[in-house]
Amino acid sequence: MKNLIFIVLIFFIIFLSMPLNGVSEEATNETDYKVIPEEAIRLRILANSDNEEDQELKRLVRDRVNEQVTEWVQYITDIEEARTLIDSRIPELNAIVAETLEEAGKDNEFEVEYGNNVTFPTKLYGDFLYPAGEYEAILITIGEGKGANWWCVLFPPLCFLDFFNGTSVAEEESSEDIEVAENVEEETEVKFFLFEWFGWS
Repeated sequence: MKNLIFIVLIFFIIFLSMPLNGVSEEATNETDYKVIPEEAIRLRILANSDNEEDQELKRLVRDRVNEQVTEWVQYITDIEEARTLIDSRIPELNAIVAETLEEAGKDNEFEVEYGNNVTFPTKLYGDFLYPAGEYEAILITIGEGKGANWWCVLFPPLCFLDFFNGTSVAEEESSEDIEVAENVEEETEVKFFLFEWFGWS
């Protein structure tokens, strides 16, 4: 009798677990990871290097440029209007970067570009997935541009998110692997409990 109850119980557990796994995977693929709208304008700033002084300079430029561009586009709802405005004000951004560097006592060369072929790496930020590729963006390169970058989305305005602090896809996959391992351990404990309940070793 115990054998029959055990078999029925096992089939019941398998039956309940199968649809749950399917829903979980579907939610992960379709709901958890969202992408930036295709029509978006980004801002990417490349530091001269990774030393703290160059990174601090990058942050100073970031704050000044982000503040100015956000003010320009905050009431704009049409991307064509945003494109026209930003394109016409690249000289002003050059002046802002130059002034920021001068105030910081730096003489780094820099370049401000605006186009639709700025390269971005893959990033995860919370539940949002940002695939690698070439995107429309303002690119500011300070000095050699070999340091860690900072980026955000200017339009629609998402610069309140600091995408530099996102995690790489590899890191996210590792955390998922750990979660799967924990689930396997829990299932093993349930299995052992059932064996003990039926008096099996």
